[in-house]
This record gives sequence, structure tokens and C-alpha cells, in this order.
Amino acid sequence: MSDRLRILIVDDDRNMTHTLADILALKGHETAEAASGPQAMEQARARTFDLVLSDIRMPGMNGVELHRELCRVQPGVPLVLMTAYASEELTRQGLEEGVIAAVDKPLNLQRLLDFLGRLAESRTITVVDDDPAFCQTLGDILERRGFRVVTITDPYADVEHIVDQAQIILLDIKLNHIGGEDVLRRIRARYPDLPVLLVTGYRQEMATAIQRALELGAYVCLYKPLDIPELLRTLAQVRLGELRSAIEKG
Repeated sequence: MSDRLRILIVDDDRNMTHTLADILALKGHETAEAASGPQAMEQARARTFDLVLSDIRMPGMNGVELHRELCRVQPGVPLVLMTAYASEELTRQGLEEGVIAAVDKPLNLQRLLDFLGRLAESRTITVVDDDPAFCQTLGDILERRGFRVVTITDPYADVEHIVDQAQIILLDIKLNHIGGEDVLRRIRARYPDLPVLLVTGYRQEMATAIQRALELGAYVCLYKPLDIPELLRTLAQVRLGELRSAIEKG
């Protein structure tokens, strides 16, 4: 992802959207404004966004309802709710449905800018699989969706080489000569919190190994042939957790 983010700002307070858009544009980001949920949806149908900042309370369509509609048009687009008033029920609904966070107005601009820097970081996925054709095909698919992909076909590769720059690892649980479970153990020994997604074409044969790997902290197991929409949804869930942590710590 480029350092220049495409950000949609949605609020029925025009002065607020103009001011925030000007600030973000000065920081190098591309901004668009909408005064309502329906206007925001018109924008989202015409172009893609890296982030949506939306007021939580707006006439006609609130921020949570906007998030639901956006998920149909641009699945996985991050949305942050903004509020000047306590709205615990709407906030709870939004967070349960995948909104990244709800932040108070007036916004803490430095915290927002730090979060945007984190959002703009390139996402690197390392695919560990001894099937070069699978690595190539999956790598092409993920790169077309904006990920940087590293493929490793040697199951004996050093752990430092496997995790170098990786934010997520896709690990085949059944590798030639060495089990993916052993690779996972080596990763977990040094990197206990790194997200690792298991993949396999042997659901029944590897059931016990999969269960042990999940107990070691693997995020999930996906089965070959991969359901790409399911994979992308899972990657979005991992990213959601990371972004929530980033904005909370910011």
C-alpha cells in the first residue's frame, strides 16, 4: 500500500469534513467528503478507499448502518466512527460488526496520523509450502490485492528467514520430510504473537496435527483448494485486530 491513503470523511458537519480533509491533504493523503451515508455510498460505488472516517450519528443513515452498506460494496475497508456524544449501544454494535474503533471529537490529530502511518505500511505475507506451483498461484492472487508476498518452499529454512518482514504467515501443515507443526513450534518459540494461518489439502489425514497446531496458537486452518474469498475475509479479520490495537495504543 502507498503512503498516500485514499480517505473518505463522512459527517453532516461540513466545516468538520472540510477542516479534516484539508489537514489530511497537507499530510499527503487523498481525501473525499460526504455529508451523509447515502452520499458516502455514491462515492464508494465510484472509487475505492483505504479508510473511512464517519460520524456515528447522522440523519437518515448512522455510521454503523453505513459500515454495513460499505461492507457489501468494499468488503474489508477499515472504518473508524467519530462521535461527540456518548452512544454506547451504537458503538457496541459497530465494534461487534467490524468497525475498527470509535473515537471522540474533537479528534486527537497526532493519534490519528500515527494510525494512518500504521495503516499505510505494506502488508507482507510469507507463504511456506513445498509446492512451487501453489506458491506462485497464491502469490499472484495476493499481490493483485495489494499484498507483498514472499514464498518459501524449503521447510528447513531458518526461522529468521521465514519471518523476515512478515506480518502474516501461511503455513502448509504437511511439508515434505518435516511437518508444518514443527515449523510452527520453531516460529512460536521466538515469535509467540505472529499470526500463522495453516493450509492443507489433507483434512482427515492431518486432523490430529491440525488440532495440535491450533493449540499452539495457529489462527485458523484453511483447506485446499483454497476458497479465496474465505482467505481474504480471514486476512481482513487479522488486520482488523491489528488496527484496533494500533489505534488503541496510539
